[in-house]
Amino acid sequence: MAYWTAALLGFALVAAPAAAKTKTPPVAEGQAPQQPIETGNYPYQLFVPKGYLADTTKQYPLLVFLHGSGERGDDVAKVKAHGPPKIADRDPAFPFLTVSPLLGTDQDWDIAKLDRLVDHIAKSLRVDRARIYLTGLSRGGHASWRWAIAEPTRFAAIAPVAGRGNPGEACRLMDLPVWAFHGDRDDVVVPEGSFAMARAIRACGGRKVRLTIYPDLGHNSWDPAYDDPALYAWLLEQKLPSPMNTDKDDK
Repeated sequence: MAYWTAALLGFALVAAPAAAKTKTPPVAEGQAPQQPIETGNYPYQLFVPKGYLADTTKQYPLLVFLHGSGERGDDVAKVKAHGPPKIADRDPAFPFLTVSPLLGTDQDWDIAKLDRLVDHIAKSLRVDRARIYLTGLSRGGHASWRWAIAEPTRFAAIAPVAGRGNPGEACRLMDLPVWAFHGDRDDVVVPEGSFAMARAIRACGGRKVRLTIYPDLGHNSWDPAYDDPALYAWLLEQKLPSPMNTDKDDK
């Protein structure tokens, strides 16, 4: 049975002129590994929803997923172990173009590299630039907070899972829809990591932050978070009033 109802899919597909193609290989529906867009960037999994090729006038929301420490290495298939790429693998109707980069062994996420990758995808595929979303778990959750703080107008919404950010910079997120998730027994990244960010955003006057704490749950808060269709419905409801311009030279 498909994971998504027709009502949910209705959020995802909005008629708009087709975007110009760049240096992307021929697009195939489904999920497949991709080579780095340039030397030194990340290999990644790319998911293209069912129906993308049938109507070349539709733009799609883009979901960027950052995995945790356990998936680092040189096997890009490992990024499908959790979260959105795992769901996309089992449901071709998952309503997001989904980009899931692979972090190398002992590396941490580099925002400049991620920017280049997202800019390339936004230029190469039919991305609705008002609906680019970011989520990540554990190390990817930390990076989600960090990336959004660095560029608070890039994403329409973020969903950090089992991550921590810098409360001293949280005021930069006061206008950004945020839904954070954590287990109350997490002893790897303590739940205060999410509590502190939510409190700091609200202290700045932010009213778009949500926090879900799972009782009696440790570090793996990503399974219940990502298996809940309510997260994806919420993401699809968020839209930037003025999409960030990513029309840069793609060299």
